[in-house]
Amino acid sequence: MVRGKGRMGSAGEGIGLVFLTLALCIAIMSEQCQGRSAYEEPANCLRLECAPYQVIHSQKDYEIRSYRTATWISTSPINSNSYRDAAGHGFNILAAYIQGNNDQAANINMTAPVMVDMFSSTASSRNRTFTVHLYLPQKYQNNPPLSRQVHPVKLPKHRHAAVRRFGGFMNDTNIPGQVLALKKSLEGTPWESSIARTQSRGRVPCSVAGYNSPYEYENRANEVMFWFD
Repeated sequence: MVRGKGRMGSAGEGIGLVFLTLALCIAIMSEQCQGRSAYEEPANCLRLECAPYQVIHSQKDYEIRSYRTATWISTSPINSNSYRDAAGHGFNILAAYIQGNNDQAANINMTAPVMVDMFSSTASSRNRTFTVHLYLPQKYQNNPPLSRQVHPVKLPKHRHAAVRRFGGFMNDTNIPGQVLALKKSLEGTPWESSIARTQSRGRVPCSVAGYNSPYEYENRANEVMFWFD
């Protein structure tokens, strides 16, 4: 009888251990997918003020973010058949603005990321349309310096973004591949249908965001983003 009770006790302990292990695994998976980022904070965000966001879901190849509406400074739309040309032209305009080409003659600290909205070409033009944005520091959120070359805007226009990160230098060759990779990662998820519904209601850009200057060659962080509500 004693040995029988011992075996039953051991069996009970074993079952209890299995349930405890399952519970811990479920808790860890939940923590990984809800509220924890799939990506580390870009290195430059340790020294630059970066646009804030909250991670609401993450997987190995992408994460879903919620952004708080904030003031960014933006160029006018730039028509070009090249991302590199449009982004370079737009950034030069923004760089002049933060270096004092504004009505307050204010020298504004650099922030991150530089974000570029990309709209596809239309039937009447082979060129695409690009708009280049820079997040304004908290100091200027409610009173942005003005300029004829740029204008303040409230962004994002949509609450959420599906985001894929990649390294290196962004260009017209690697961006399309990253866009396709993000689309593939989202296939069959609820986020895919949410993005499709948002895009069906109007012209929604695909955006790219860069966290590094052109003179930084290591630890580069770039992101491709699909917006949705």
